[in-house]
Amino acid sequence: MKKLLPSFSILFLGFFFWGCSQTGDSSSFVYCSEGSPSSFNPQIFTDGTSNNASSHTLYERLVAFEYGSVKIIPSLAKKYSISDDRLTYTFQLRPDVHFHSRSVRGSDRPEDNFTPTRPLNASDVLFSFNRMFKKEHPFHKVSGGSYEYFVGMGMNKSIKEISAPDDMTVIISLHSPDAAFLANLAMPFMSILSKEYADHLSQLGEPERIDQYPIGTGPFVFKKYVKDSLIRYKRHEKYWGELPYIKRMAFAITPDASVRYQKLKTMECQFINSPSPADLKALKREPHLKVMDGFGLNVGYLAMNVQKKPFNNSLVRAAINHALNKKAYIKAIYLDQAVPAKNPLPPTIWSYHDALEEIDYNPEKAKKLLKEAGYANGFETELWTLPVSRPYNPNGKKMGEMMQSDLAKIGIKVKLVTYEWPTYLKKTSNGEHQMVQLGWSGDNGDPSNFLNVLLSCDGVASGSNSARWCHPEFDKILQKALVTSDIKERTALYKEAQEIFRQELPWAPIAHSRVFRAMHKKVRGYKMDPLGGDIFRYVTMKEEKE
Repeated sequence: MKKLLPSFSILFLGFFFWGCSQTGDSSSFVYCSEGSPSSFNPQIFTDGTSNNASSHTLYERLVAFEYGSVKIIPSLAKKYSISDDRLTYTFQLRPDVHFHSRSVRGSDRPEDNFTPTRPLNASDVLFSFNRMFKKEHPFHKVSGGSYEYFVGMGMNKSIKEISAPDDMTVIISLHSPDAAFLANLAMPFMSILSKEYADHLSQLGEPERIDQYPIGTGPFVFKKYVKDSLIRYKRHEKYWGELPYIKRMAFAITPDASVRYQKLKTMECQFINSPSPADLKALKREPHLKVMDGFGLNVGYLAMNVQKKPFNNSLVRAAINHALNKKAYIKAIYLDQAVPAKNPLPPTIWSYHDALEEIDYNPEKAKKLLKEAGYANGFETELWTLPVSRPYNPNGKKMGEMMQSDLAKIGIKVKLVTYEWPTYLKKTSNGEHQMVQLGWSGDNGDPSNFLNVLLSCDGVASGSNSARWCHPEFDKILQKALVTSDIKERTALYKEAQEIFRQELPWAPIAHSRVFRAMHKKVRGYKMDPLGGDIFRYVTMKEEKE
């Protein structure tokens, strides 16, 4: 049965499409997204849902990944240079980059309205980076002061100083070489915010609004957000680059994958994220729709909180790994559109350790390990299931039920728990869970983006390491891999790190999945992002030629 949209959404989307049909305007676009964003500031979130809502629409970085690839190109910096010792990065900013304006119709409250008085300059870059870097920065503790990516990627340790010799030049000095540093700068968490807007909000005594009412330099301007319902955008008419074809855009928040499919069929939206594997055959039969797919840079996993008993015992963690029938999950949930995972890195990334053996499904071995650990009769625990469909796990509830059944066979009694997506992420970041379903889609094509963010000691401190696992030798290897640019040496180090992961098993790696996007055939110019995002800056809506 098709779920009903909230009444506000129905009215809005009805008006949206009525206007398009009456005028013949094909420059309006609706994207059915899978969940609500946890924030509109890329500095303080790590989830792909929020990235699509803000990082790829509202904000930009000094450098960027070329559309559809992982090649790094200039963005807000028109050019950059790196010193021979790889310790100094110098960026020359583009002139005449305009920040968005904000206005709320009918409101004369100063917090609802903002008009920038100048283009982007170096003070905006220093404000954005120092907010994360310096604890004494006036905005550091705004919205909780948690910068998972910045800390998880070790940027707080790599950076020595950020300076601006003039308004259009930014210099970043490092303590030691960092092989992933430039790629990190292209990632969403290094987005540039407006210092002038921050000063405006500070004067009003409402600094936290910077994270929920965004002002960026990106191709689209934020207009309105109705929680769990929709997000509205318009084209940034003063955008420094080529103007997007799309003039008006909406994200219709639709957690149920089957409902997203129905909305696509009826043209309530023109593009959907993560269609259910069960709907793929039907989608491909629809004459006015098309499906794109490819193997993603992702991993889905079950993290065990090693700071809580009994998951502090590696034998218990190994038992759980052997108790989970991953091949059954791939058949029932992914419909064979995935491969079993054995490592924290996906097989599509360099340094993947293919020589390691699969973790076999072996309930009897799992029971023996539990007995050896002192839990011959099992134990009771909670398992948090994903509340949204993600490429790395299209159905967390069903997977949770299958995991619950598998673990019951070895004496572990599991209670399934879930929360709305932003709450799920926040509580996991705080370490409130025992076992939790999560996953990751790579953001920069470098192994450090998986291993450092998800498994380092810094990741525990920042909240991005959901296993809360801190292994000194593992960490030492990760740091050593960052200070060399030799790929062979880095590959050997990352393989060594994967061997330690295999011995300790803070996760049960589950699957590496194919990723799918479905859209109306009129949607042109869309490319599958190898880093997992949905980018609409280059999308047009045109009829196919006969």
